[in-house]
Amino acid sequence: MKALKTSLTLQLAAIIVIIAGVMTARSLILPVTLAMFISIICTQPILWLEKKKIPFSLAILIVLVSVGLILFLFGGIIGNSISAFMKDAPKYEDNLRQMLMSIIDDLNNTGANINRRQLLDLIDPGKILSFTTRALSEVGRIMSDSFLILLITIFMLLETKTFINKTRLVEKIHGNSLKHLDRIGKSIRHYLSIKTVISLFTGLFIWIWLLMVGVEYAILWGVIAFFLNYIPSIGSIIAAIPTVLLALLQLGVGGMIWTGIGYLLVNVVMGSVIEPRVMGKGLGLSTLVVFLSLIIWGYIFGTVGMFLSVPLTITIKIMLEQNERTQWIAILLGTGDETIEILKEQ
Repeated sequence: MKALKTSLTLQLAAIIVIIAGVMTARSLILPVTLAMFISIICTQPILWLEKKKIPFSLAILIVLVSVGLILFLFGGIIGNSISAFMKDAPKYEDNLRQMLMSIIDDLNNTGANINRRQLLDLIDPGKILSFTTRALSEVGRIMSDSFLILLITIFMLLETKTFINKTRLVEKIHGNSLKHLDRIGKSIRHYLSIKTVISLFTGLFIWIWLLMVGVEYAILWGVIAFFLNYIPSIGSIIAAIPTVLLALLQLGVGGMIWTGIGYLLVNVVMGSVIEPRVMGKGLGLSTLVVFLSLIIWGYIFGTVGMFLSVPLTITIKIMLEQNERTQWIAILLGTGDETIEILKEQ
């Protein structure tokens, strides 16, 4: 019993040291991690093009150029829209502050004793309106290393076939099965491909809805909805808050209500109805684990960690399943259905 406690203490200490080391080397690890996920996503279309008799190197070039053009398009839209929005942001902040002060005065006239300064400090309009732009700015800062990320991705993709042959040789010589690596790749591709399609339609529908309602910078809020939809649980909420506030300032209560209804409908239909159906058996992670992973990876890697929280947690779970001494952790990370299936097999 004492040895078990010592072992657990050492494992926890090792985890803390690893997390501290990862946070220290974040500027180096993040580009490599992003390049790894990009290469995993790109592998499938590259292999598909190769089956169409296109040379492997040319297939890599075609896919990377396509991805680059898409990122360039999004970057242009985001850059121009954020630049225009930031010029008008002080005006919106002043309007929101005046609206809050008017509400506080009305409440105080009815007998409430609200400290105007403390409440305005607590609910800072500038922070509310600029949160999503700061989040995208951090993503943009990481993507400023795009040349380094591109180089790492190219070398990873060029090594794809060699890596497959290496894993086969290791399995043949040492008898160690490395099929879990293929499973990690398939799981990440499955999740990210479906999440990308769902996010794309979410951003498209939000853009169209806001155009119909008449909210300014509709395309910016559509792109923000697309990107933040990758953040599980809270991403769609974060995307909706500044847009609803802007609609209130620009169009009044009616515009705010219609904007909120649009976000609610789109996110319920896409996130709660369509996504679970097309995702199949799901992520293999409990809802609590998904939310906690969002907090933990966000703490370690910042905003980018929140975007990558689910793929990173899926990878760790599959790796933990390969060792008998760590399988219990993988079980705790899994869903209730997985637990029932394991109990039936016992």
